[in-house]
Amino acid sequence: MGRSPNAFHNSNVRAQARAEVTTPTLVRDARTREGQGVGARARRPDGALKVTGEFAYSSDLWMEGMVWATTVRSPHAAARIRSIDVSKAAALDGVHAVLTHEDVPGAKTYGMKVADQLVLAIDQVRYQGEPVALVAADNPETARRAAELVAVDYEVMEPVTDAELALAPGTRAVHDDSNLVRHVKIRHGDMERARIDAEVVVTGEYEVGMQDQAFLGPESGLALPSPDGGVELYVSTQWLHKDLEQLAPCLALPPDKVRLTMAGIGGAFGGKEDLSVHVHACMLALRLGKPVKMVYNRYESFFGHVHRHPAKMRYEHGATRDGKLVYVKARLMLDGGAYASTSPVVIANAAYFVAGAYEVPHAQIDGFAVYSNNPPCGAMRGFGAVQSAYGCESNMDKLARELDMDPLELRLRNAMTTGTILPTGQEVDGPAPVRELLNALRNRPMPKPEEGSRDLRLLPGGVGNTTHGEGIRRGVGYAVGVKATGYSGGVDDISTARVTLSVAADEPVVSIHTAASECGQGITTVQSQIATTELGVTQVVVLPADTRIGDAGSASASRMTWMSSGAVQGACRQLAQEILRRTADSLGRNATGLALRDDAVIDAASGAPVAAIAELVGTETLERVFVYRHRKTEAIDPERGQGNAHIAFSFCAHRAVVDVDVELGLVRVVELAVAQDVGRAMNPMAVEGQIEGGSAQGLGLALMEEILVDDLGRVRNPSFTDYLIPTILDVPPMPIELFEFPHPDSPYGLNGVGEPPTLSSTPAIMNALRDATGLDLPRVPVHPNEIALHKVL
Repeated sequence: MGRSPNAFHNSNVRAQARAEVTTPTLVRDARTREGQGVGARARRPDGALKVTGEFAYSSDLWMEGMVWATTVRSPHAAARIRSIDVSKAAALDGVHAVLTHEDVPGAKTYGMKVADQLVLAIDQVRYQGEPVALVAADNPETARRAAELVAVDYEVMEPVTDAELALAPGTRAVHDDSNLVRHVKIRHGDMERARIDAEVVVTGEYEVGMQDQAFLGPESGLALPSPDGGVELYVSTQWLHKDLEQLAPCLALPPDKVRLTMAGIGGAFGGKEDLSVHVHACMLALRLGKPVKMVYNRYESFFGHVHRHPAKMRYEHGATRDGKLVYVKARLMLDGGAYASTSPVVIANAAYFVAGAYEVPHAQIDGFAVYSNNPPCGAMRGFGAVQSAYGCESNMDKLARELDMDPLELRLRNAMTTGTILPTGQEVDGPAPVRELLNALRNRPMPKPEEGSRDLRLLPGGVGNTTHGEGIRRGVGYAVGVKATGYSGGVDDISTARVTLSVAADEPVVSIHTAASECGQGITTVQSQIATTELGVTQVVVLPADTRIGDAGSASASRMTWMSSGAVQGACRQLAQEILRRTADSLGRNATGLALRDDAVIDAASGAPVAAIAELVGTETLERVFVYRHRKTEAIDPERGQGNAHIAFSFCAHRAVVDVDVELGLVRVVELAVAQDVGRAMNPMAVEGQIEGGSAQGLGLALMEEILVDDLGRVRNPSFTDYLIPTILDVPPMPIELFEFPHPDSPYGLNGVGEPPTLSSTPAIMNALRDATGLDLPRVPVHPNEIALHKVL
């Protein structure tokens, strides 16, 4: 059945794989694939339920006798708490409990990387919306009325809201000591020599606003007290076992008395990696001995999860006159807000990929993440690489203008390849088809300009604005992004799967149990496809994810399909070996030449069935558990930032075509073409959906999405009325070309898909805007006045 999926390639196999990356499979029309196995356009089992509104999300959970909970949150970004009076709230009819920090049974803090976040505020609050107290009542309305009666006496302090000033001498520390979360230093090559060799130098300062994940399903969960004194929590989350690791100490319970089960998730994009309702709902359930349901409304959700780090970046590129990059120097400043969350890793990821998808022999990179009294920031799709990709790709276009060179030609001349040495000193030893992706975009026909009478819906601003086609300029922009797949920097990455094979109604049935989080990316479908491919069984059941099975890791870093596929594939192959062994024994022959297909063991040469799987299993239940691990990575050293930090890299390129009304500053993205290497399209339909979704989020960051925070640390637009996200009218045609360069280390050769489109879509759109207007436009999202108030020549 081939090598163990968690065995590593030897050097000869890897060398062979390098030679093969120049001959990929180009999936120009993936719709021709049929069936339900790996590579098929398999339908999602939850698809029809979600379309018809019948899918059970975590906010739909209900149990007889449950009470409803809500949170009392701080209106201030920085304040000392003098006192908390809950007497009026507790006296309200229908209220069951009002809890403060004094009622936390165990550890008072938790956190993804640093346990610095308070379950409930103790002596001060550090951001607007920080939880201060909890209320449980008969219904949501009573709970909210009681929350308004909780009297908190605050002594308001001046907040720290400027990330640069956060590190200035004399600035108040948001926590006990420095406001520095992490400084990442990368020093590669010889910068003194590089400055001599560089004939052309360009610098640019770029800024990225705070973006929200804008998932449609807000945070929610249902906690049930257990007869053994423990608790069960049904919750929408991205990482069950990390939640358990943080949750159990806060409840003063051993982990085996806290069980988490994945509830229906209405989107995540990184915003459900941190705890939200978890501790609060469980605290109340344990206190009351009743089921407790907690659901954030949209307003509270804006304060109840982390956001994308706003960033300020300074880039400097040095190159020769013929356009060969010599060095890159960059300084990144990411505002992590009040608590660390995943900021230490986000800034590392941003620094890793400062040089983009290019060969740059010399680099000097400094990345800073800081504390402030702004909303906490953490994981969001792209995880730091979005910010650095925007800075890199914007400055690459600036360099092309200085060289009077085609921006696409500049990218092709410096494109990363297999064997490229990264600024961290690591060699790219897997596929790196940057040139192939860029050439695919170059060869794609351009959309034709509209002529004659024009449909207002196809003009910048749409039917709600005043342009009728006057003053419209067209621009074209390119960008390419690179990001690591999977955990980096020495973090062990595993995934566990239990696969069972039994017989029901004379048919073999496969059951798959993992803790993998289905956030909409389609991992449930992929697991089913793998079982069909490996075991040849058509009836497959994917069980709900929970903590009764081993860790699957987080639905982040574009890793879930890679890692969980490896676990499911490994368990299935062990079961397949057992079935083939039984067949061989019954036939008195060697298992070589036998295969599994259509619920039977077949002769691989003729395709003729030789035994029914159901008969071979009989009344038994066969079970295998497999733990999949990827190859080890290293933490970069703190002084020079050198180390083999990553397991693999994924690539995506965009070409954006935009129309701009330069008088009104209105923009319409005419087309957003994509070329992406996916390694192996496990389910092309799901892959296309991921690329379209990631590109749309990148469009939102370019043109409209930003959480606005004032100088007092207050969020000014915590609603979908004022926080704008793209609608179907904003999303342009997205022709997609999928390339399949099989990765030598992954199951089936697959690679990460979901995050790379968010890297290159934003700068491609902005480069197109610069092409149309001639303006620098250093900040995203760009606003109409930033175009209209300038003289566009």
